[in-house]
Amino acid sequence: MRSLYPPIEPFDSFELPVSDLHTIYVEQCGNPAGKPALFVHGGPGGGLDPAYRRFFDPQRWRLVLFDQRGAGRSRPFAELRENDTWHLVEDMETIRQRLAIERWTLFGGSWGSTLSLAYAQRHPQRVSALILRGIFLLRKLEIDWFYQHGASLLFPDAWQDYLRPIAPEERHDLVGAYYRRLCSEDSAVRMEAARAWSMWEGRLSKLQADADFIARFGADRFAEAFARIECHYFIHRGFLQRDDQLLQGARALAGIPGAIVHGRYDVVCPLDSAWQLHQAWPGSELHITPDAGHSALEPGNLSKLVELTDRFAQQERPA
Repeated sequence: MRSLYPPIEPFDSFELPVSDLHTIYVEQCGNPAGKPALFVHGGPGGGLDPAYRRFFDPQRWRLVLFDQRGAGRSRPFAELRENDTWHLVEDMETIRQRLAIERWTLFGGSWGSTLSLAYAQRHPQRVSALILRGIFLLRKLEIDWFYQHGASLLFPDAWQDYLRPIAPEERHDLVGAYYRRLCSEDSAVRMEAARAWSMWEGRLSKLQADADFIARFGADRFAEAFARIECHYFIHRGFLQRDDQLLQGARALAGIPGAIVHGRYDVVCPLDSAWQLHQAWPGSELHITPDAGHSALEPGNLSKLVELTDRFAQQERPA
């Protein structure tokens, strides 16, 4: 089994204005002359964690990481205005141009896989490879499974806590009910909803419960951005034109090397999405981790992801 590389600090970090409203945080780690890669964090709204730097060999990779709009150290915090999939795609392009990178490998899990696919389908000539984990295609059936009915049957105890902030007469549309609360001007209402929404995902993200991991999801600042921005994206269906847009667009990825890692017991983003993406994406690899759920930090997922970044570091860059 592989493990993460040792902790590392950025060799460069900066704030990048991307609109009159939003400024995003960007950092670079590893070897300035190494193969370029972009780490695309989850959520949306999840922000960066120092552990994310450690999936890549710092001698071989020039790793770029950024906090997406409203998340982490980007400003304004938890802001929903001018915050949608296509603004984030263009933020990624702005970062690439600012750093004078011709092509880069995209590494993203969960929502990070969604955003990586959206970017690669819009800018395929800028992508040298894709390493994706915990595939989420932002289809209605995926949102309904986790936030309305499906995962609830496997975790009725955690589901009870998720339902608690929502009145029974509103429970036919839980995403809509949560959105109203997460946009409330009453901070107590917002935070109760944010913690319940965020901890529902935290409790289900690993095959074996991890108290420290769950506590991170329940922390006020993390929960507020994570829940508000996630719910904003989900109620707007990711700002996609069609429910199957990313799946149908996978044909455009032919010729781009790509690997998919997905936990067999991922209940946040069920394996079927990864399976369908693999079928639609010519030449892609699918690695099903037999003893893992959703989190990139579970041993099986982590080991495979590090193995892949090592292998992709050795591949020749496309002409």
